Amino acid sequence: MQVILLEKLVNLGELGDVVKVRDGYARNFLIPKGKARRATDAAIEEFQVRRAELEKVQADRLAAARTLGGKLDGTTVRITEKAGVDGRLFGSVNNFDIAEGLKKLGFEVEKGMVRMPAGPLKSIGDAVVDVALHADVVVQVTVTVIAEAA
Repeated sequence: MQVILLEKLVNLGELGDVVKVRDGYARNFLIPKGKARRATDAAIEEFQVRRAELEKVQADRLAAARTLGGKLDGTTVRITEKAGVDGRLFGSVNNFDIAEGLKKLGFEVEKGMVRMPAGPLKSIGDAVVDVALHADVVVQVTVTVIAEAA
């Protein structure tokens, strides 16, 4: 399916690009989230009329993400979990737990923004994870996992 991107998306394209994506990706994610629109002749004409407005919205989002990124970069999140004697967790710390920890510190971060390429944390100690606030703004946050006192 051909879609017009209404914002910059990593590994897909820039604002205004007409790209071909799988039907399900377009129908279930891009279009409902307002990130893209089906590329018909009428939609392309409407996009050209609204292009300046959409670019301003993108610039505002980028500025807000940079401001939040400046505050968030280098932040340490402390998460307490049950652990065994050897330091391994009984469960794991995932992106949802980290997002909740950041919300408690006053940062509005969704779980999808927390990137954990090595997977969930399964032992106590410090780990560095990336938080993608925008396609162009990725900051690093230190997560300290502490064993819960029994």
